[in-house]
Amino acid sequence: MMYMGLDVGGTTFKAGLVTPEGRIVHKDAMPTGIERPYQAIIADMAALCRKVAADAGVAMADVAAIGVGVPGLFDNRTGRIPFCTNLGWHDVPFVEEMKKHLHTPVFGDNDATVAGLAESIAGVSAGVRSSVLLTLGTGVGGGIIIDGKPYSGAHGVGSEIGHMMVAMGGELCTCGNAGCFERYASATAIIREAKKAVAAHPQSAILTACGGDAQKINAKIVIDAAKAGDETALRVFDGYVQGLAVGIVNIINMIDPEMIVLGGGVSAAGTFLLEAVREKVKPMVFFKTMPYARIELAMLGNDAGIIGAAMLGK
Repeated sequence: MMYMGLDVGGTTFKAGLVTPEGRIVHKDAMPTGIERPYQAIIADMAALCRKVAADAGVAMADVAAIGVGVPGLFDNRTGRIPFCTNLGWHDVPFVEEMKKHLHTPVFGDNDATVAGLAESIAGVSAGVRSSVLLTLGTGVGGGIIIDGKPYSGAHGVGSEIGHMMVAMGGELCTCGNAGCFERYASATAIIREAKKAVAAHPQSAILTACGGDAQKINAKIVIDAAKAGDETALRVFDGYVQGLAVGIVNIINMIDPEMIVLGGGVSAAGTFLLEAVREKVKPMVFFKTMPYARIELAMLGNDAGIIGAAMLGK
């Protein structure tokens, strides 16, 4: 028996046929076309599932379930998507609509949650009973896995780790609150602080890499400059790691997982980021003489969304 995973984004959505062990057999993608009605988009998702199965030589009758990861909320009790900003969807009857095209059982969850599930089945946290994935991108997403299962809370709105408040009266967040974790631990945070830093230190290698245009700064430029030893970039990077470490310690204190996994674009900094985070976290851990969560880098990259979505059905 096989499983189908749908990884839904605002620009494209991907579908993949996945084995029970979390290995992708075949995958394909289509433009999302968010300007269209949800009915048309969901019809295309169903069509892509059929195409992926056919191209792999597998009948849809042999697909046990379809899982979908969305950049928003998915209510498995009702089969509806209450909220998905990137698609402009509000209270969309996803399962009902999919069943007009396919009769395969459908399950869903937040995209960061399914990425965490993927890592726990086929990635770096495989074999670990409890783990938390942090996706460090434009914002910060979270995927909490407990006893091998994704945890999204009593009302399906849990694991919004990026909106855990870590600074009273801190940086204003896009959610309307202030001091949210993602305002300090995202790629956006690196860019914001780097722009401030180069205004005071225009000789920085950060600005040189951007041709003197601060509007072209991105997280990779800052991290690469820090790796090269630029003092301004190192200060920005150190402040970023401090903010990330504070959130990680909060997670350790609240959940005590066996592993915390760093994913998303910023995690491409690799061991440079990993070693810095481990160093900052260690002295802040509450129980100094007890073991605490290992901190590791995600392994599955862009395939995590497909794999994790498919494994929801398993």
